[in-house]
Amino acid sequence: MEGAGDLKAQVVEGIATIENKEAGKPKQKPLRIMISGAPASGKGTQCELITTKYGLVHIAAGDLLRAEVAAGSENGKLAKEYMEKGLLMVKNRLLQPDAQEKGWLLDGYPRSYSQAKALEDLGIRPDLFILLDVPEEILVERVVGRRLDPVTGKIYHLKYSPPETEEIASRLTQRFDDTEEKVKLRLKTHHLNVEDVLSIYKDLTLKVNGNLPKDNVFIQIDSALKELLEEKNAASAT
Repeated sequence: MEGAGDLKAQVVEGIATIENKEAGKPKQKPLRIMISGAPASGKGTQCELITTKYGLVHIAAGDLLRAEVAAGSENGKLAKEYMEKGLLMVKNRLLQPDAQEKGWLLDGYPRSYSQAKALEDLGIRPDLFILLDVPEEILVERVVGRRLDPVTGKIYHLKYSPPETEEIASRLTQRFDDTEEKVKLRLKTHHLNVEDVLSIYKDLTLKVNGNLPKDNVFIQIDSALKELLEEKNAASAT
């Protein structure tokens, strides 16, 4: 019968063997994804689905800027005056350990050719640039029909997701810029900026039909991400 000392030695030896095998395995590089979509394209929903399944760090440039401004930091003051300074915040966030280890999903950035070029100059390049493609008339309909419940914060849509009761319907409000005229101006700006950005990432772009139920949209994205992971695994193995 083996003594406790012998058993402990075997366990320690076994753990060491496993660790050595793991150390010898090439480390798979994490996914680096950018995603772009017009207002009401469903980008927020797809970001949530992607990060939930793949564990990527979701980095929303707008949130970074707003947080810096709210904190009153030097970066925030710069961001308020020069939105282009968002590059510094985005770069710093992308280089943090969690994003480097788990991979990242960069949401809503870059928004211009100069921002994309600046990231390229820093050596920051995605594996895939996802573009949610939705016809303009659908986007306008989605935006114009949006309503906010000021009590609960819930977003409704008069056609696609109407309020449950008359009481809720009576208190719904509409954002001041959710009018047809203003959303068309926002869409025009978005389309011009996206075309400039795509000139940098044209060989990495996946255009996804966003005019489908959210699960069907995600199927398209998920398929591309699975393929990317398989390619990375194969590259690591060799």
